[in-house]
Amino acid sequence: MYYKQYGNTDMKVSAIGMGCMRYNNDDINAGNLEKCSELVLYAHEKGINFFDTAPFYCQDKSEEITGMALSQLPRDSYYVSSKVNLGTLNNKFSPDEFRRRLETTLSRLKVDYLDFYYLWCMLDLKSFQKHFDTMYSSFEKAKEEGLIRNITFSSHMQGNDLEEVIKLDAFQGMLIGYNALNYRFRQSGIAAAYKKGMGIVVMNPLGGGLIPNNPDVFSYLSEGTDLTTVQAALRFVASHKEITVTLNGFSTKDHVDDAVKAVENLEEKPAAQIYEEYERKGIALNNLCTGCGYCLHCPKDIEIPKFMDAYNEKLLGNKLIDRLKFHWHIPASQAEECIACGKCERLCTQHLPIIERLKEIAQHA
Repeated sequence: MYYKQYGNTDMKVSAIGMGCMRYNNDDINAGNLEKCSELVLYAHEKGINFFDTAPFYCQDKSEEITGMALSQLPRDSYYVSSKVNLGTLNNKFSPDEFRRRLETTLSRLKVDYLDFYYLWCMLDLKSFQKHFDTMYSSFEKAKEEGLIRNITFSSHMQGNDLEEVIKLDAFQGMLIGYNALNYRFRQSGIAAAYKKGMGIVVMNPLGGGLIPNNPDVFSYLSEGTDLTTVQAALRFVASHKEITVTLNGFSTKDHVDDAVKAVENLEEKPAAQIYEEYERKGIALNNLCTGCGYCLHCPKDIEIPKFMDAYNEKLLGNKLIDRLKFHWHIPASQAEECIACGKCERLCTQHLPIIERLKEIAQHA
């Protein structure tokens, strides 16, 4: 396993981390939680020492399953993170509710402290500011008491918005979505966090399944290597000098082995060098929505990024309606609400024909 230093700390963390949100659903339904926990032990055996979980993952069993495994390991042999936001407190915040949520997490994980505790799932600056103003003092108190070691935040914001959060100098690390599809739109945020000495953990390195489900389209990632497309996509992220941990969700031991192979003999490169190298590749991706989210300001509240993600499936030769129905759980009829105001297209960094695509999707209603 390849290890990196987490920001300005003295922690050496595995370049691949285990995202504990993919435990086998059949085993969970059958109550075979100990069987699920064996995957954590296997990942640890393979050198992975960074484990990320949260309330509600895996039918709210992830923390419990992860704790079953970690309790069998020396506490100084791993790092564990979990998350909290107003949603986990039923939108009824109080310092006592925050403390109870944290204590539940600690109890489930069978630990006395968390290495990282995330202000979870900040979608935009407005949401972040509300959470920060409401909850940050409780994070600080928990850190003072030794219940958490590092205060961190998890975000789906774009580079410029991430910079605003980083300027606060309030966090030791961040968790963001990043992959070969959206790397253009996270650059400034990653650069700012790295300069500040923060740890940078990446989720969704496989593009929500888009990359492994379309290996031929993304074969350019593995050119000149003996890696599979999935392994190469993981290596693409992990090879960034600025990125500390690449999280990958595992359901089988083979998934673990794939991820471990992806970082064998890893060569780190500055992000700018990687950007320059890959800008000359993947030409077929020009018409694919990269999920940057800038269009998410529709006056009719149409969830445009999700519709464009579904349209990606059509461009890749798949059924867009299946993506809408079974992944996003959105009716195609919502696209009919488009008033063709053009705001989304003006905001789109790729200048995609969003209005035309929404009209086409509406025909499936």
